[in-house]
Amino acid sequence: MAAAVAGEEEVTNRQVILKRYVTGCPTVEDMEVVTGTLRLAVPPGSPAVLVKNLYLSCDPYMRTRMTKHAVPSFVPDYVPGKVLDNCGVSKVVLSGHPDFKPGDLLWGVTGWEEYTLIPNPVFCHMINHREFPLSYYTGVLGVPGLTAYAGLFEVAKAKKGEYVFVSAAAGAVGQIVGQLAKLTGCYVVGSAGSDHKVNLLKAKFGFDDAFNYKKELDLNAALKRCFPHGIDVYFENVGGAMLDAVLDNMRHRGRVAVCGQVSQYNLERPDSVDLFRLVGKHIRMEGFLVSEYAGEYRRRFEEEMARYLTEGKVVCVEDVAEGIEAAPAALVGLFAGRNVGKQVVVVARE
Repeated sequence: MAAAVAGEEEVTNRQVILKRYVTGCPTVEDMEVVTGTLRLAVPPGSPAVLVKNLYLSCDPYMRTRMTKHAVPSFVPDYVPGKVLDNCGVSKVVLSGHPDFKPGDLLWGVTGWEEYTLIPNPVFCHMINHREFPLSYYTGVLGVPGLTAYAGLFEVAKAKKGEYVFVSAAAGAVGQIVGQLAKLTGCYVVGSAGSDHKVNLLKAKFGFDDAFNYKKELDLNAALKRCFPHGIDVYFENVGGAMLDAVLDNMRHRGRVAVCGQVSQYNLERPDSVDLFRLVGKHIRMEGFLVSEYAGEYRRRFEEEMARYLTEGKVVCVEDVAEGIEAAPAALVGLFAGRNVGKQVVVVARE
């Protein structure tokens, strides 16, 4: 183990904490930006790293952690009065870990604060492609990109010539799913919540077609219009009425990769969907966690995605909020569809 480092310098450390558990749609008042101090030190003999956070990722799943669950979820609930955490990009200030040294750039789980002491950085990874914006490691080269890649190819098993539908298609995951499906030779349609996002899907990301679900009086009819022959693969991001309509339009032995259900996160009583339709068409519906695709699989994904970016075969759009004080509003904005593309918060720039 590398020698642990300790210092006496103290710095101010602005943090985003959860003020109270949330019911319904979150508001900025459910969070608070507080200022504390932090001593720049790593406990002697520990594998901890102290990092300066540069970019923080805003993701819809964070809403599920803002409610107290009687039955534990796959990820721990946030605790009122404590700092939120999620994926981000950071610079190592001090290290007691043999794999990381001061100055290294990392991506992985960190606090929603200016500086974070990470006791055991098992969920931190070196940034290998500094030719791209560092913020890409909160999106296309990080968890959202890996989620899109694994969900499309390992869970949904999309193949050339198939019909693919992506909901929330202009978001961090959806925009990548659609482009990967096009690279595979699929016919791809996406849904989004504004005309601007629909135009982005077709003009920027190369979707074959797209529609604004807020303007569709009948989602079933919209899907039949876009998929007269039915849907082979549905990349599920929203749940509710959209999932209900999709199941009516799935083809025999279709596959549904369940990534998230953002329309349901703020509901005390989630919408019910009749799943008996899975039976007659032999539809496979499978949820997944991106953490299942770590290690060598993640490294292969990173290299493949970096090549696509270099060759211009995949592009990404980011929605950037400046300053940690903007983080609560950026997170809340996800549920009103205010973001266009991957929502990123810049804490500090290198």
